[in-house]
Amino acid sequence: MGFSEDQINRYARHILLDGVGGVGQQKLLDSSVLVVGAGGLGSPVLMYLAAAGVGTLGVVDDDVVDLSNLQRQIVHSTAAVGTPKVESAKKTLAAINPDVTVIPHQERITAENALDLISGYDIVADGSDNFATRFLINDACYLAKKTLVSAAILKFDVQLYTFKAHLVDDEGHGPCYRCIFLEPPPEGQIPTCAEAGVLGALCGMAGSLQATEVLKELIGIGESLSGALMIYDGLATTFRKISVKPDPGCRLCGDSPVITDLTIHQAESQSP
Repeated sequence: MGFSEDQINRYARHILLDGVGGVGQQKLLDSSVLVVGAGGLGSPVLMYLAAAGVGTLGVVDDDVVDLSNLQRQIVHSTAAVGTPKVESAKKTLAAINPDVTVIPHQERITAENALDLISGYDIVADGSDNFATRFLINDACYLAKKTLVSAAILKFDVQLYTFKAHLVDDEGHGPCYRCIFLEPPPEGQIPTCAEAGVLGALCGMAGSLQATEVLKELIGIGESLSGALMIYDGLATTFRKISVKPDPGCRLCGDSPVITDLTIHQAESQSP
């Protein structure tokens, strides 16, 4: 390890932590994370990972900054309205920490590009806002053997998960997203944040929790959230942690998998 004086000062509070120290901070500097979405969840995830010194951050988003985003998407400023979100995020992150390399991917993650995007990173943080993309990212991470830290928000509620079903030990493997949710709900059955609303500050809390789980996985400390679903009710101020087991009948990670590539998503995207 060869930290500069500026790095020692910048990361001093990490280096002091038992379980992190200089070794853990060096792991962060050597790590890479792909963040899908530079919105309500992706904003705090990106900002805290950049502040923590994660060496390479990829950000995937095909959208531009809109005034309605600014209530919760704190990586963007009023001056950025009308500019691509990935470029706005890159500018903000560079101001937070010049140690970090930010790679903007101004595109939508699809069945055609998911594996190529994901394969270049150590961990994926999913901050997407729709079920189709969440299922796609889950499947791609499993097939690419990448750990996935995923979060979802709506109105006043948060769900948080870590998926590592590709890793097998003496006790088997953990669940994937499909072990909890068999398939995407019919379109329109569950409203989006744009339709139902979301408390802006809740996005910051959810993204901070998500970033914490990413940092734990990168450093290798604490208890992984794999095998559990965490639910936060913002109005009741309650946390629930529910154990989740892998589904032997899961179409992706079960005993007789049906999904062995992303062809299923290509077919779905092309259906009328």
